[in-house]
Amino acid sequence: MAEIVDLAMMRRASTGDATLARGRTEALQLLTSIDVGDWRELSSRAIEPNGYYLPDWELAVNATAPGRTDVSALSASNSDKLIGLMPVVPLWRAAKIPLPALASAHPYGTLCTPLLDRNEAENAAQRLLEAARASGARALLLREVGLDGATMKAFTTVLRGEGLSPRVLNWHLRASLDAMRDADELLREALGGKKLKELRRQRHRLAEHGDVTFDVVRSPQEVAAALEAFLKLEAGGWKGGRGTALAQVEGDAAFIRRAVPKLAATGNCEIVTLRAGDTAVAAGIVLRHQTRAFFFKIGVDERFAKYSPGVQLTLELTRHLCADPLIASADSTAAPDHPMINPIWRGRFAIGDVLVPLKQNDPVVALIHAALRARSIARETARGAVHAIRKLRGKSR
Repeated sequence: MAEIVDLAMMRRASTGDATLARGRTEALQLLTSIDVGDWRELSSRAIEPNGYYLPDWELAVNATAPGRTDVSALSASNSDKLIGLMPVVPLWRAAKIPLPALASAHPYGTLCTPLLDRNEAENAAQRLLEAARASGARALLLREVGLDGATMKAFTTVLRGEGLSPRVLNWHLRASLDAMRDADELLREALGGKKLKELRRQRHRLAEHGDVTFDVVRSPQEVAAALEAFLKLEAGGWKGGRGTALAQVEGDAAFIRRAVPKLAATGNCEIVTLRAGDTAVAAGIVLRHQTRAFFFKIGVDERFAKYSPGVQLTLELTRHLCADPLIASADSTAAPDHPMINPIWRGRFAIGDVLVPLKQNDPVVALIHAALRARSIARETARGAVHAIRKLRGKSR
């Protein structure tokens, strides 16, 4: 049975969202007010890695990326030590729902897992929930969080102790790499001998344009130079055709040019490039946090599309990460059923949006849940209609 939204109750509840939408309470801080040194130390102790909530990345996003600036933060401390951090925005800003809740701020990468101190994870989760309550929020929306990770387990344990249950609103499986395995064995299992033979043939054909090389750069200066080549590749592809390449949006270009060299300076970013002779045919940005890598974006020269440059780059990246003793796993950060990465990286983990109630039997949380469900259904319907229109247009040509 579909949930019915009580509009009168929604109007009453929405008055509580006014403070969240207009400004910050004492429990909410400006993200820029968090001490960067404390933030970095917390990142090094985080129970679950998230390269997109590293300070140099998220602060760069917060500074210039359109729609992602002016972010608040819930923080948790113990004896003046930062033990938890969750960048947040009001639910109105995240989902255009005028109800008193906070949502994870989107850091441009598709992962919003909060940072919890591994030595005090449950205490950190408890204090973040208390800060959310003190802000006037009735619920937290954890967007794109690892459902089976240590962070969500800490929140669930604390909530269970308070008689509360988080609600998974939607979820999907995302491709990941087990970098502890032998790369060649992993690729044989994933792709099979016939597909690998075809890819080797394509690589030999690519070599007719110059020696094929795979480069990894890590220093801030080298990364800054490689980033410009990446941005050019991305803008020259289908994203450029849609006007969504990073270089085409001034604020996005400013964010990535600030974030990547800063992360490289702390060993948290590298750029990988596949070349044929002097020509870059594919490049990718890879973040690193603790023992996990994050494959942020890839750009390819579509003039070489028949040689599968994106796949060729990913094969080399797979070998590179599996050979790195510091990396145990890699998150593709890709969409579900991604046609390029899913056949190659066969590991899977669950990512989803979780609604966290902050009070038992709160009717406002039921309203928030119903509104989020209605929004999700409307968006799925719209996507289905767009897909059907595109399919019909394709048939009519």
